[in-house]
Amino acid sequence: MYDYDFFVIGAGSGGVRASRMAATYGAKVGLAEDYRVGGTCVIRGCVPKKLFVYASEYSGHFKDAEGFGWDKAVPSFDWKTLKSNKDTEIDRLEGLYGKNLDNHDVEIIKARGKLIDRHTIELTDENGVRTVTADKILIATGAWPSYPDIPGIEHAVSSNEVFEFEDLPRRITVVGGGYIAVEFAGIFNGLGVETSLLYRGEEILRGFDLEIRAKLREEMIKKGIDTRIHTNVTEIKKSGDQFLLSLSDGNEMVTDCVMYATGRRPNSTGIGLEELGVEMRDNGEIIVDEYYKTNVDNIFAVGDVTGGMQLTPIAIKEGAALAATQFDDNETIVNYDYIPTAIFSQPPIGTVGMSEEDAREKYGDDLKVFRSEYKSMKFTLAGRDERSLIKLLVDGVTDKVVGAHMIGPDSAEIIQGIAIALKMGATKAQFDDTVAVHPSSAEEFVLMK
Repeated sequence: MYDYDFFVIGAGSGGVRASRMAATYGAKVGLAEDYRVGGTCVIRGCVPKKLFVYASEYSGHFKDAEGFGWDKAVPSFDWKTLKSNKDTEIDRLEGLYGKNLDNHDVEIIKARGKLIDRHTIELTDENGVRTVTADKILIATGAWPSYPDIPGIEHAVSSNEVFEFEDLPRRITVVGGGYIAVEFAGIFNGLGVETSLLYRGEEILRGFDLEIRAKLREEMIKKGIDTRIHTNVTEIKKSGDQFLLSLSDGNEMVTDCVMYATGRRPNSTGIGLEELGVEMRDNGEIIVDEYYKTNVDNIFAVGDVTGGMQLTPIAIKEGAALAATQFDDNETIVNYDYIPTAIFSQPPIGTVGMSEEDAREKYGDDLKVFRSEYKSMKFTLAGRDERSLIKLLVDGVTDKVVGAHMIGPDSAEIIQGIAIALKMGATKAQFDDTVAVHPSSAEEFVLMK
């Protein structure tokens, strides 16, 4: 009756996983993507960003090495080499994604998909326009950087364009205070760019534990990043190769590049959803139920386009759950409790569970806070002025650990294991009963009294 049992618009993390799993369960699957397979994470997000983080950290490693007896190095950095090697790796990963889909008989269609009716998709590519039909349709089109409406905003770039810079700017101003903003501020600073970060709010990383947020800003300032809160850009003026920024505090700033990281908006417009009556919030988020179904019962949505947690592993889990529910007769719901998160700032942050602010609101005086602040052993000989902070939040009535936070080296690697413990309902007594791995930063989680 239909050309496909399942048709997916968008080949990002959620769309790729949903299409592959649906095909595994026996569905005939089509997947439309008008750019590159892999989506934001692989092409212009998590993966290339992490490669850039690694690159930027070497400037600190070279200096640290002197304290361990290595001769003082005078290294030079070549942006074009990094960019070329990054591009090669992204091409390799995109090829693997495509090959994996091919191996599962998912038909990849290089075209822009748009819904004509609840079962018909219009596909537009360089050869023209055609239509296909499908029983069930998934919207997995992700999100896109958003910009404020201020004079001169057309001169700004987002993280998308940063990955394609031909040359590094001498100075850059990052506007925003979320994880993308702080990560790129660290990247540019580590690569030798004179870096500023401007955030309009009271503290960077809104929504995370306040003490951890404040600690990161403190360490960023130590590293030479001009980090300002309560500060916003009101106008951008181009002057030759430079930009003059008018600031909300009445001051001005000159920079060579302005990068905005002030949020992302769901990619839900222009693909026929409004015409079909698919319910969306004012900001474009597609409204779905616990099985990712919209109000149109054969149309689904997963990932960032629904306005949930903008994390690749979440989109992957949602895509897999949708496929299992719809094509394997196995109703599957994603559990969003105790989702670990890493921020690849410098120093990095790992977090899972409640912030101290949220936990205090829920548990009141019953909340117990355990914290340890220390200098990493690696930095004692290096002489680096950087301190780590670890926190455990405990419900004093049940002794259950309800939050764990860390800022310091290896935070992302450590928090993954801690997240398993919290997911299983671990208590502080069980943490205390666990033998420490010594010497390590991770042991601090089981030694706090």
